Amino acid sequence: MVRGKRFEKTVSPRLTVGNGWPVSPRHVICSRRNMLAPRTLSAMTPDKQHEHSKPHHDRPHRHHYDAEMLSVEEARERILSYFSRLDPVEVDLIDALDMVLAEDLVAPFDVPPLPNSAMDGYAVLSSDLVGASASSAVELPVAFTVAAGALPEGPLVAGSVVRIMTGAPLPQGADAVVPFEDTDELERRAKGDVDAQDSIGIKLTAKPGDNIRAAGEDIAKGEMVLKAGTRLRPGAIGVAASLGRGTVRAYRRPVVAIISTGDELMTPGEPHQPGKIYNSNAYSIAAEVKRYGGIPKISGIAKDTIESLQERLAGALATADMIVTSAGVSKGDYDVVKDVLAKNGAIALWSVRMRPAKPLAFGTLNGPGGRKVPHLGLPGNPVSAMVAFEQFGRAAIHVMMGRGELPKPTVQAILDDPVNNFDGRRVYARVIVYQAPDGVLRARSTGTQSSGALTSMAFANGLAICPDDVSKMEAGETVTVEMLDWPEDVFPHR
Repeated sequence: MVRGKRFEKTVSPRLTVGNGWPVSPRHVICSRRNMLAPRTLSAMTPDKQHEHSKPHHDRPHRHHYDAEMLSVEEARERILSYFSRLDPVEVDLIDALDMVLAEDLVAPFDVPPLPNSAMDGYAVLSSDLVGASASSAVELPVAFTVAAGALPEGPLVAGSVVRIMTGAPLPQGADAVVPFEDTDELERRAKGDVDAQDSIGIKLTAKPGDNIRAAGEDIAKGEMVLKAGTRLRPGAIGVAASLGRGTVRAYRRPVVAIISTGDELMTPGEPHQPGKIYNSNAYSIAAEVKRYGGIPKISGIAKDTIESLQERLAGALATADMIVTSAGVSKGDYDVVKDVLAKNGAIALWSVRMRPAKPLAFGTLNGPGGRKVPHLGLPGNPVSAMVAFEQFGRAAIHVMMGRGELPKPTVQAILDDPVNNFDGRRVYARVIVYQAPDGVLRARSTGTQSSGALTSMAFANGLAICPDDVSKMEAGETVTVEMLDWPEDVFPHR
């Protein structure tokens, strides 16, 4: 249970645009061709009016637009309403890892196709081994040998054995396999009698079925093995291969174009210049895109000119399923970025009740042939950009790949360090989750929680969540942590 001090929330009227996105009227960006403009004014209910009238000293300090902020869930819901599953494509099996199957896979034959040996040894008729023991081996002639991939020369004749390798088809008439180590083959080898094995001594009895894999034991002919909608993990890739499939139909990976904006940015690899910083955002976001299954396309740096940003957008819109920009979306930022984005589509600026990553932009850009390409505008601070993408971009990629909206796996951990929440937003504190000697999971801060300190994300394996109505979580309290490095399907969702 979270025991921290709780804020009293305030609520004010909220303007909605398009499909109900709440924004402030002064923060809507419009173009003549495609406008996101205010349409309705939601009235305050009496209980909200009462809550709004609570004394100011009971509430944390807020900026003038904080009451208009969206929750993380509201922002995610509105963003995902603009995404749908992409078309299926035929893809080479090895490239289909973590993609979602778009067809049912039905077995055209039994797997394994024939009864076969589970061990290197001797195929026998179990009734021939009555009384066999380590002290009194039953010696039987060796009729022939069956290697893996070969077929038996004929059936097993009673009173004889067949030398057989793992996976080799069982000769007709055999009902068990005795492993090499339960025969006197090793003693014969030690004597150099390897090539003269016309007979072999069996040192134990056997039961019908011992060390035999039945035909269809794994998969029966006609069985629905993998259903459409299955995420292709390594085991599923192997199953498809066992059915003889070299390719499968799967929902394609989205292409995500990433554009960074700002005159101060340089491309990594270039000589450093005074007053400049390297474009880390493009690479951290591209890594997140790749981690979650998308195809990142770093589309370069747009300078703070209309022409530069227009050029970058034109190149990205040709092939992208989603465009991600960083910087230029905060209220009050340089207007070139916002004006160019609005001219090319419809963009709304939001404030999200989260820290880091309060400023966010979302909308659609006009692509070739009238195609509408979703655009996610991230803050410029590197930690803010990564945390915002974790909460919103990851989910969009999953929807486009047909995975649905999978929540991040969470754990409960004991805080080693306090988490401060000074302005009534949900805090995503960067932490390292570790197991203490007593087996309890604990969460240790990665250090400074500045939104500009990218090392706080580099060292973190989780985001500890302080709710928006809790002013402080003390060391020793239990906290929910979203794990960054666990796959979303680590636990089944039913």
